[in-house]
Amino acid sequence: MKLLILRHAPALNHGRLAGRTDVEADCSDQAAFARMRARIGDPDQVITSPALRCRQTARMLGFPAPHSDERLWEQDYGAWEGLPFESLPDLGPLPVSELADYRPETGESFHDMAARAHEAIRDLTCDSLLIAHAGTVRAALALVVGPQALSFSVAPLSLTVLRRTGDLWSVEAVNVTAP
Repeated sequence: MKLLILRHAPALNHGRLAGRTDVEADCSDQAAFARMRARIGDPDQVITSPALRCRQTARMLGFPAPHSDERLWEQDYGAWEGLPFESLPDLGPLPVSELADYRPETGESFHDMAARAHEAIRDLTCDSLLIAHAGTVRAALALVVGPQALSFSVAPLSLTVLRRTGDLWSVEAVNVTAP
């Protein structure tokens, strides 16, 4: 099974941490959408996070009514939601395993978010396109590399490709942008 995961188009979050905040996507780059649509092809199924920015991205790619799955939502940053990026607390030099376990006040950790995303991914039975968030992409990569997935950069409107053979996952591409 081939799994394509597309991070949504740039979020109109005005320099603030969006996470679970439902913000719109900047869908103005028609050429980038056309190039990415050509790269994606025709997956057997398309599933989005329920976030508006993901649903808008799906529509711009010509997938007007995909199924959505609550488990694909971005990490809940709790008290950090909506903060300007420059106001986020500095956690210092945490080892990746500790960072993956860290929960902002009233939020969830990367491991919490990855656990629910992994459920959704493991439920897939055919070639699929997920349109979701940077955290969802990193959660999928964690199936192969563990919490080191937090070190991957995931650009808006970038594609990550994984393949599953039985219970084994492999990474084919990460952070691919059009063209």
